[in-house]
Amino acid sequence: MTGRASVDSGRKPLLSLRNINMTFGGVRALKDVGFDVLPGEVHCLAGENGSGKSTLIKIITGVYRPQDGAVIEFDGQTYSHMSPVTAQNAGIQVIWQDLALFPEMTVAENIAFQTLLGRRPRFVNYSSMRKTAEKALARLGVTLDVDRPLKDYPIAQRQIVAIARALVGEARLVFMDEPTASLTQSETDHLLDIVRTLSASGVAVVFVSHRLAEVLEISSRLTVLRDGALVGVYSTGGMTQSRITELMTGKTFDQTIRIRDVSANPVVLEVEGLSLPGQFEGIALTVRRGETLGITGLLGAGRTELALSLFGMLKPRSGTVKLEGKPVRFSSNRDAIAAGVAYLSEDRLSLGLIQPQSIADNLVIASLDRITSGGLLSDSRKRDLVAQWIADLGVKIGQQGDAISTLSGGNQQRIAIAKWLATDPKLLILDAPTVGVDVGARAGIFEIVAKLADSGLAIILISDEVPEVYFNADRVLHMAQGRVVNQFTPAACSLADIEAAVYA
Repeated sequence: MTGRASVDSGRKPLLSLRNINMTFGGVRALKDVGFDVLPGEVHCLAGENGSGKSTLIKIITGVYRPQDGAVIEFDGQTYSHMSPVTAQNAGIQVIWQDLALFPEMTVAENIAFQTLLGRRPRFVNYSSMRKTAEKALARLGVTLDVDRPLKDYPIAQRQIVAIARALVGEARLVFMDEPTASLTQSETDHLLDIVRTLSASGVAVVFVSHRLAEVLEISSRLTVLRDGALVGVYSTGGMTQSRITELMTGKTFDQTIRIRDVSANPVVLEVEGLSLPGQFEGIALTVRRGETLGITGLLGAGRTELALSLFGMLKPRSGTVKLEGKPVRFSSNRDAIAAGVAYLSEDRLSLGLIQPQSIADNLVIASLDRITSGGLLSDSRKRDLVAQWIADLGVKIGQQGDAISTLSGGNQQRIAIAKWLATDPKLLILDAPTVGVDVGARAGIFEIVAKLADSGLAIILISDEVPEVYFNADRVLHMAQGRVVNQFTPAACSLADIEAAVYA
């Protein structure tokens, strides 16, 4: 399947782009990009981090001005460039990965926020604001308490609030940037249903996601960018995840299961009867030196809560935990780190890394004792430690002092992993390590995981994407409603077997 997918001759494009070019500091970010989006279409914009997706969205929404010669047609009007006001007035909305919402404000205030903007001050009509919010949510088939602060709701509901806010802005075209990056499978299914509702009502959606299964499920066509250039526009009919990966990266990735015998290796972690009422019950598991144990399951399975208990951040009510044969009971995560347990959080942006801080500071923050001399931090030890892990994990950076936020998602995740490897752990718990990471970077991260296991590190790999644990773990535990209900060995079963059990 090559070339450009034909546009339905019976429908005029809502958005049509031609000759879009953008250069930053002599670096060509976009090169003659052009494609169309139809009214009511769900269209995927695919590409690795750094391929130009965000730059293209910012041009369409007026944040950036493209180079001369660009043609942007929207609903029959032609522009050489758009301003943010022009784009919003035309009905173009963006829901960024960080949502750009106000946690301390109510749901109603977040949804109706744009209706309050203007040059003249005015009194706030809270009754009208609530009605506006409820109407927008009803259009999505969702009911929320609009008077509650947004911070009271989990990320899945916040996504819905962001979509409702776009509808208040009379959206005709909505860009969704990694909308499912922090969602579980069941939350993702609900969000995709909402996207279908938008599409059926005539709103076009451009969906940006690194989860290729979602791309194939939700979109009718996809535009692929690579290194700022258009690879092509394709129908998703007959498309496969591996084919999309090849188009995005220009490479072929072989997915094979790990067949290793670690049964003779010493046990690093042994858990018996571990329980925390309301979260998980009667958990029993072992992880051996050099073994990768996968844990998967749906929303409410208790996977993350189990990980937080093993890391000393939640206190189990009963059960035992042994580390290298010795019973442990952690009072805090400091105790866990000191004992040799490391935990990579699923929420990289809020919990895993400190975005305004430097790459170097983020990497060493969990291992300050290793870079002190005479009670003071040693700049030379810090530089050496950072340089070592950047080299070992193949992280692409500018300078060690650059803010971590300047890195791509894949490189940020490598720094997050390096932060914990620098503590010299015995057990590494990876909770959804590829959230918000593109397919090429995912492959690199799992190469690192495989090398760490081969070097003897015990690893727990948690993911709600079954293929991740199937292809990268020696054993897989299936958790449901706080219990381990199945155990699988990838060498002795198929991917379909585990998916059937998890998604039944």
